[in-house]
Amino acid sequence: MNTKLINEVKEFYITEFNTKPFLIFSPGRINIIGEHTDYNDGFVFPAAIDKGIAAAFQKSNSGISTAYALDMNSKVEFKLDELKPLKEGSWENYVFGVIAEIKNRNKVVDNFNIVFKGNIPSGAGMSSSAALENSIVFGLNELFDLGFTKEEMIFISQKAEHNYVGVNCGIMDQYASMFGVKDHALLLDCRTIKAKPFKIEFKNHELLLINTNVKHSLSDSAYNDRRSACENIAKILHVSALRDATEDDLESIKDEVTPANYQKALYVIQENARAKKASKAMEQNDIEKLGDLIYCSHKGLSEQYKVSCDELDFLVEKAKESGYVIGARMMGGGFGGCTINLIEKGKAEMFEASVSKAYKEKFNKDCSVYFVKLADGTHLVK
Repeated sequence: MNTKLINEVKEFYITEFNTKPFLIFSPGRINIIGEHTDYNDGFVFPAAIDKGIAAAFQKSNSGISTAYALDMNSKVEFKLDELKPLKEGSWENYVFGVIAEIKNRNKVVDNFNIVFKGNIPSGAGMSSSAALENSIVFGLNELFDLGFTKEEMIFISQKAEHNYVGVNCGIMDQYASMFGVKDHALLLDCRTIKAKPFKIEFKNHELLLINTNVKHSLSDSAYNDRRSACENIAKILHVSALRDATEDDLESIKDEVTPANYQKALYVIQENARAKKASKAMEQNDIEKLGDLIYCSHKGLSEQYKVSCDELDFLVEKAKESGYVIGARMMGGGFGGCTINLIEKGKAEMFEASVSKAYKEKFNKDCSVYFVKLADGTHLVK
């Protein structure tokens, strides 16, 4: 699937630097269920996918380091002892941030050259940023024999995003991208940062993502508002996070919180339970049960947590009406991005045609459709 992408990066590197590089592939991720539970110390159910970032690395003898982002037709040369964040939104910050976090751990990195390119659709919520960070730290770990474990590497990636990119992300994206297992989803405990892989038997179904191609401006402020509401309710309940609360606990303080915040906390408690139920459904090869849980997750995100939008709700409604999508929900932070759909094999083209037409008529905008398969995490390409 990614051979073309890997070869493109390799050939560009050889042409540019006249030496053979070694190659890393780092995948994007989807989250099957367990949305907005990560910052409540809860459970999430991500999986690495067969789209990601290919990166070519080799040491540099020129006294300077060079990074090429082929997607953006952009290049930067830099000195390792003069790194500082550039303006917000600069791709270079991912590279500089990872190097800075490696150096913070008293490891020595010498000059190197990197060329990278991705095939993760932009703005689709499949964590191209985590894939890029992981590809860089994994590549430098190999190149300079730094001796980091995979777990240490994901925390370097996360800190790079916090300190150089300015996004206070959780650990799910980096974890799923690094530790993904082909044909499996990972039930990740966001408190212990330990995960158990579950094989998904899709049988006669497959995964289809539909991108709304919208991003409503509410997303950042709404995220912060919901995060603080969850933290405040956890304090009232005297628990360290909502992951430790039951529906009965919440009911006991119903009069002390606003109805809206009560519903948000209830959603988190129920979604956490759904993530664990999803793992049981997979163990029992019950794909229909998994589909039901996915639909319930969307209902909670839309009606209780209120992070959906008209476009996402419309796509989920169309999935339900089709009769051959057994589960669909919004995926990611909300207010735009993708829906994830469990669809019967052989029905995707028909569904794509009818949904695309209806979506265009309703919103005067095109949606985009992608197939994904579950893949291995960040690895060296032999």
